[in-house]
Amino acid sequence: IVPIDLNALLFGLETALGNSGEGDARDFATRAERRRAAMTRHLWNEAAGFFGDFDLDSGALRAAPTAAAFAPLFTGAATQAQADATARLARDSFLAPGGLRTSLQRSGQQWDSPNGWAPLQWIAVSGLQKYGHGALAAEIARRWITTVDLAYRSTGLVHEKYDIETQSVGEGGEYAPQVGFGWTSGVTAELIDQGFQASPPCRTI
Repeated sequence: IVPIDLNALLFGLETALGNSGEGDARDFATRAERRRAAMTRHLWNEAAGFFGDFDLDSGALRAAPTAAAFAPLFTGAATQAQADATARLARDSFLAPGGLRTSLQRSGQQWDSPNGWAPLQWIAVSGLQKYGHGALAAEIARRWITTVDLAYRSTGLVHEKYDIETQSVGEGGEYAPQVGFGWTSGVTAELIDQGFQASPPCRTI
């Protein structure tokens, strides 16, 4: 596949280097703009309104959206119209009681529903804020903090992933769920430092 999140992150790096004013900065700025255009051409699903992965075997975009769709907002690769459509996707399909869904599929694997992951919450919250969707970003942050808080109160531990439908410890995947995970602690602490607080589950916006 040609993954949307990898290309969004590469765009972010190229943009940063392009803005550095040093060495090959102009070349990297050009590369960033070419990548942005290629992402829209090959990885943007205009009809459904989301960025996705391109399947090289089938020669088409994968039909099922995932939370990787928020990466172009995180790095600033999306247009405002693309960000607005992605925000609608978040509100209509990916916003769960405990945060942002990883995917809409239940495969039993750890990167599918009902699991939620801290890095994806951070990417979505940061990206949505960047494009003026602050209320939605805040709701994702508050629901995630609530999930981490509820699981901590019941287990006394911080966990790698969470079931964001039931706001409990996550399961599934090829290894046993891990505890004391750095990215959960880091993301949750940073969201709290930004002023977000736990809120009642299933709050509407």
